[in-house]
Amino acid sequence: MQEHIDDDQLDEEQELFEHYNFIADKGQEFVRIDKFLMDRIPNTSRSKIQTAAASGTILVNSKAVKSNYKVKPLDEISIVLPYPPRVLELIPENIPIDIIYEDNDVLVLNKQANMVVHPGYGNYTGTLVNALVYHLDNLPDNNLNHRPGLVHRLDKNTTGIMVIAKTEHAMNHLSNQFFERTTERRYNAIVWGDFEEDEGTVTGNVGRSLKNRKVMNVFPDSDFGKHAVTHYKVLQRFGYVTLIECKLETGRTHQIRVHMKHIGHTLFNDFEYGGDSILKGTSFAKYKQFINNCFEILPRQALHAKSLGFTHPTTGEWMHFDSELPEDMQMVLKKWETYVANRED
Repeated sequence: MQEHIDDDQLDEEQELFEHYNFIADKGQEFVRIDKFLMDRIPNTSRSKIQTAAASGTILVNSKAVKSNYKVKPLDEISIVLPYPPRVLELIPENIPIDIIYEDNDVLVLNKQANMVVHPGYGNYTGTLVNALVYHLDNLPDNNLNHRPGLVHRLDKNTTGIMVIAKTEHAMNHLSNQFFERTTERRYNAIVWGDFEEDEGTVTGNVGRSLKNRKVMNVFPDSDFGKHAVTHYKVLQRFGYVTLIECKLETGRTHQIRVHMKHIGHTLFNDFEYGGDSILKGTSFAKYKQFINNCFEILPRQALHAKSLGFTHPTTGEWMHFDSELPEDMQMVLKKWETYVANRED
């Protein structure tokens, strides 16, 4: 499947609609177009897509279709959706935050799954920033469009440790540490497949995919993208999947997810990078059911920002914070331990 999101720079008054274009794969199964688009457009809903169909703004092979149209192989699909109104102010929301450390300069928290870090199109409320502005007063703004206190971020469905700056000084100091790569970030991930080696390094420029603007790609022999380095180490092997630790030298968007896919070890249940299909293992129905059960327990990419180290912006002290794996990842690992122990080779 090929996809392109029109992201030309428009005047503010013109930037009222988002345009998506898709070409269905050769092996595409017949599926309702509202479900097909739901799975591929971020932060949308079936009712929003059905409204677009009723308005005649979903085209298949240049003809308007209804929401119950069945997508066929190689269909050329386009849809136009209205952007929601721009955010004029941040709305404080009493959303619980798992705070593990706080002083006058910084706050360290353990982000939960299914939480967007900052407001944007389709996510004006319910974000971590909405929670922060409720719980904290006078957070510094980094001039990045309503992202007060943020010096780094995690994907919506990635869990783990984040640091928030509470003062202008802390923001400048921490931002510089992330830029200069003097922080220490370690992640745990469950990935498909086994490794021949116990540790290794992935180096390759990471940039927005030229075919699908929602995801990133690795450009190993090109100047395109930004330099990215991920060090990994095997923690536990299960044959068909592996628990690894990743240490980041750089912090590119989706870096671990795209680097692991690049070397043939896509993250377990990572929909955007194809990890929500069985990539390793048998064809037995019992195994398929086992994997589906794991996907239900862990309905997201298996990635957790386990630890973070940085220099305190005021005291100069090295601060290091660690966290337990979230319950969903722990449960899936226990299921794999049981599966391997009982597997008949």
